Amino acid sequence: MNLRLIAAAAMFITAAPATATEEDGNIWLGQFATINASDKVFVRLEAQERFTNDAERLGQLLLRSYVGYRINKDVNIGGGYAFVLTDPVGPVELNEHRFYQELNVRLLTTPGGTTLDSRTRLEQRTFEEREDTQWRLRQFVQLRVPISDKGHRIVAYTEPFVDLDEGSVQRGGLSIWRNFVGVSIPVAKGIEVVPGYLNQHVFRDGQDRSDHTANVNLFMTF
Repeated sequence: MNLRLIAAAAMFITAAPATATEEDGNIWLGQFATINASDKVFVRLEAQERFTNDAERLGQLLLRSYVGYRINKDVNIGGGYAFVLTDPVGPVELNEHRFYQELNVRLLTTPGGTTLDSRTRLEQRTFEEREDTQWRLRQFVQLRVPISDKGHRIVAYTEPFVDLDEGSVQRGGLSIWRNFVGVSIPVAKGIEVVPGYLNQHVFRDGQDRSDHTANVNLFMTF
């Protein structure tokens, strides 16, 4: 069973089209903290530093907060705010204020500890340099498969981004597709590090772009 699931996880990496011609090497770092205020209510804080242009410069900084409510052990809902500084080479710097709502569902739990999770996120994107508000839908699906008795897991996810409208930043339709595969490494109780490879395919009106990313995330639960 686990071997079949691991094979399925590997297929996530080829979920997005492989026709991009412009490519970039990135390093993305992420720090995620979940704080349980009660059995039902929790807060999630995160920071992400994304080094682009062959990982030579900080191209994007993301700071995000979220307040969630657990409907039951398998479902939670909530919303939050994110500030995103995007500093590409050439185009103007963008300061984004992003509001969003989430539905998180545990789709599968096996006796052996394999899990399959879904996150549906609706975003309202505003920019200091623009006047319009743009809407985007993201559908994240993640598979985690145990591979050792010490808590190590194969982690794989896929996440397409769909622009629900056109605007000064969004093109409309499928705009980004991210695919990741890595390994979860327990460090201490409630703390894990997840290094891996992430491919981000950016769909554009001209030439598409494919970002090949070394991605290392730190997750903490309190």
